[in-house]
Amino acid sequence: MIADNGSSDHSLTSLAPLHSRLTILHNEHNLGFSRANNLCIPFLETPYVLFLNPDSTVAEDTLQQMLNFMQTHADVGMAGPLILNEDGSEQRGCRRDEPKPLAALNTLIGKREAGINKVGTTLPTHPIEVDAISGAFMFVRRAALEDVGPMDEGYFLHCEDLDWCKRFRDKGWKVMFLPHVSITHFKGGSSRKRVVRVEWHKHKGMVRYYRKFYKDKYPAIVMYAVYAAVWGRFALMLPIWRLRSALK
Repeated sequence: MIADNGSSDHSLTSLAPLHSRLTILHNEHNLGFSRANNLCIPFLETPYVLFLNPDSTVAEDTLQQMLNFMQTHADVGMAGPLILNEDGSEQRGCRRDEPKPLAALNTLIGKREAGINKVGTTLPTHPIEVDAISGAFMFVRRAALEDVGPMDEGYFLHCEDLDWCKRFRDKGWKVMFLPHVSITHFKGGSSRKRVVRVEWHKHKGMVRYYRKFYKDKYPAIVMYAVYAAVWGRFALMLPIWRLRSALK
């Protein structure tokens, strides 16, 4: 099943030979990542569901390896592979720690060792439990999905995967990272051309995430500092992102 978020590049025409095997949801405009994926869920009846970004390449045995793992680990709600950039390097976000407010502040001020992304650290040699995987590839157990519920549609783009992973863990389901399975994620060309818009939604999503899960767990002064840090970073980086957009 494919959810088309109002694409205008005629990309669906390349799928014409496969139309008899596909169900395509044509959204008149971009509904956002969460909403578009959630619309597909009622049409699916399989015990496992793969949420996959279209700008990814997957090896022939990738799905079988993911399935084999899930079938032998009943306590795992979702799992993700090692996600590679086009140059073969590890992509940020495929194995992450919980972005707690203080860790986020450390990340924003440059203390990377206290950050949430594990890229650059030693790659594990076996499947490990993590706080979050990437929304680019999420292999999800249907029973867990039904227990936790769909993605939060309050996120338009980015952070919905962090939110979903936390909700899975809060319900007692494990989130696993499988380093022996890999895909390549090229990232969307449209996103690269709309850097400011993408970053706006990313920062807005992080503020929503912190308000949703932490506003009642930390003193107000800490939370206001986190919100200020998030939007302060956006303001500082805005000129750079605008320049990048202009150069595309």
